[in-house]
Amino acid sequence: MKGLIIYKTKYGSTKKYAGWLSEETGFPCVSTDEADIKSLPSYDVLIFCGGVYASGISCVSFLKKVYDKIRDKKIMIFACAASPYDERFIEALAEHNLKDGLKDIPVFYGRGGFDMKGMTFADRTLCRMLRKAVAKKEPKDYELWESALMSVSEDEKGDWTDKAYLEPLLKSL
Repeated sequence: MKGLIIYKTKYGSTKKYAGWLSEETGFPCVSTDEADIKSLPSYDVLIFCGGVYASGISCVSFLKKVYDKIRDKKIMIFACAASPYDERFIEALAEHNLKDGLKDIPVFYGRGGFDMKGMTFADRTLCRMLRKAVAKKEPKDYELWESALMSVSEDEKGDWTDKAYLEPLLKSL
């Protein structure tokens, strides 16, 4: 089986998972910027890895761009975000990101990291606004992702990456 891992990362957690997938599968790993679109049809399996930002999986726009060339291949998506693993969250991600012909592509998930100091100004501002809004709620009423957002201070780094999150995808291969 000939495969390729294509990732889009902003802060590094997705690249870490893509590298681990490459180690486990032996498939080469490239960023969306480096991927040779013309060569994609020569692969049997294409694994797209992307971070989640404002409920969008970052690699999906690239997938949509090349989908007509690869629709007959085994395609999988691995999404990465700071939120803890939650089936409802993953289902909502898939529903939001994968419309029409893409809706049957399986989505796998791994928890990533959180580092306010390492974010772009725009992302840091959005997170601060979101944290202010969430802080108005009672902690007992937080959604899972809200608890995760509030669990790390602006001065802390959170890194929850773990190779174990790759097991469902690897079993599916």
